Amino acid sequence: MNLELSDKKVFVSGSTQGIGFAVAVACASEGAAVVLNGRSPERVADAVARLRSEVPEADVSGIASDLSNAAEAHALIEELGRVDVLVNNAGIFDVVPFAELDDAAWTRSFEVNVMGAVRLSRQLLPAMLAEGWGRIIFIGTESAVDVPAGMIHYGASKAAALAVANGLAKLTRGTGVTVNTVLGGPTYSDGVSNQVEQIAAANSVSVHDLKSSLIRDTSLLQRFIEPAEIAHLVAYLASPLSSATNGAALRADGGVLTTML
Repeated sequence: MNLELSDKKVFVSGSTQGIGFAVAVACASEGAAVVLNGRSPERVADAVARLRSEVPEADVSGIASDLSNAAEAHALIEELGRVDVLVNNAGIFDVVPFAELDDAAWTRSFEVNVMGAVRLSRQLLPAMLAEGWGRIIFIGTESAVDVPAGMIHYGASKAAALAVANGLAKLTRGTGVTVNTVLGGPTYSDGVSNQVEQIAAANSVSVHDLKSSLIRDTSLLQRFIEPAEIAHLVAYLASPLSSATNGAALRADGGVLTTML
């Protein structure tokens, strides 16, 4: 399917690895000009090189910036200029007992998972509305709906981001701009892979066995989702073909959620 992205400029926050990088690959493969982002200039440069290797014809560049820092986010937006598609992917997660979560952990979670997307959307949405076309896509999670007991700060911050996306969509009424969220399920991203390997090593179990034990009973997929499987849906939402989808929370969760959301 031709997603008609060949004349679009796409910015993906937090895209040096995992789902963000997979989204960048998917959009570049459809002919979009893609701008990658990460906190480290070295990691951004490496990601740009990897994407060019995977998609030789890709129009790809990168900007290093920590979007949880307001000044750095402003500088990025100035360098970035106008974009057609904003993918708010940058995020952090960890597993911490609720009683051990101090104020700094809560603040960090909201600064990265919510405010980074707020800063980008606030600056880039007006130009999209003026142009009459644009896409803002939030990479969310089923944890925003079914909050894990060991990741309450993460679930709460992603629920807030889901609310932001819902509110922003209402600002696009009658235009060609859309704002949607993809609710991903347990995905074997680089971050998850690293944590699984560390836990497996600490408990002297195989990575395969640990991965199998982590599959949720409610999962219909009965395996971890691959980043590319999330990226395929994101690329569609980024395209002109998704014009009738707005203000939605679309599930790519492998059936983990048992609600009708």
